[in-house]
Amino acid sequence: MIAAAGGSELGGALDFTPPDSPRPRLGYGGRMLGVHPVGFGSIQSSAAAAAAASVMLGPHHQVQAAAAASPHHHHHHHPHVHHHPAAGQPAVTPPSNMSPLLPSFGFTQEQVACVCEVLQQSGNIERLGRFLWSLPACDKLHKNESVLKAKAIVAFHRGNFKDLYKILESHQFSPHNHPKLQALWLKAHYVEAERLRGRPLGAVGKYRVRRKFPLPRTIWDGEETSYCFKEKSRSVLRDWYNQNPYPSPREKRELAETTGLTTTQVSNWFKNRRQRDRAAEQKDG
Repeated sequence: MIAAAGGSELGGALDFTPPDSPRPRLGYGGRMLGVHPVGFGSIQSSAAAAAAASVMLGPHHQVQAAAAASPHHHHHHHPHVHHHPAAGQPAVTPPSNMSPLLPSFGFTQEQVACVCEVLQQSGNIERLGRFLWSLPACDKLHKNESVLKAKAIVAFHRGNFKDLYKILESHQFSPHNHPKLQALWLKAHYVEAERLRGRPLGAVGKYRVRRKFPLPRTIWDGEETSYCFKEKSRSVLRDWYNQNPYPSPREKRELAETTGLTTTQVSNWFKNRRQRDRAAEQKDG
């Protein structure tokens, strides 16, 4: 249950506030909702995401990959083209405002997972949603963790919180995905509570929401939390502080990766710890 205190690397690129919802002063943002790309480095541009998806899909489906990832993909383009499902594959019916997409891409589950990660990293959640709609009806594929994580992000972005909760509660996610999925769970419940109240939640309001809607064990390892930071995260920061109370920006990013916190949280922890130590020294002096 990790609270972020401000924007960070991906805060601007990935805005997970659902449409038509108030912009609450939530304690969550930035890197907690970021995504770790799989094998592609930090791909930030939608063009790079489309290109990566196209390359992985192979020559037969490059046009379709570009369509799924293209910001100019509209339902009225190419009305004369008819798509037919591959033998033995049921057709996937996309929403009425989207073109029919090929129901079978003919590439591996790992490649689908990589495309999901790349499109998440690109920051355009609607494009990610179109790609998910284009996937064939395959139980194994739709139970892939990267696909489920992508579905959760799209559900949150669209304000489909019931779908989000169902996804998060129905699959045992890997620990490295817990921080970002916990953020989705908590922020969705905060937004719902704020809609009922008609005003932003304060610290006490958020605490009550967390008590009323505890994290499911599918996205939480069961470790007790102390306000925001888990004990093992605090231990890592304390050990570093004893060696160097002034970590560089790069070291702060590395500490954030290690602890699952945001760089802003790490910076604030060191700043507060230095202030406490200075106050203690002045008192002793």
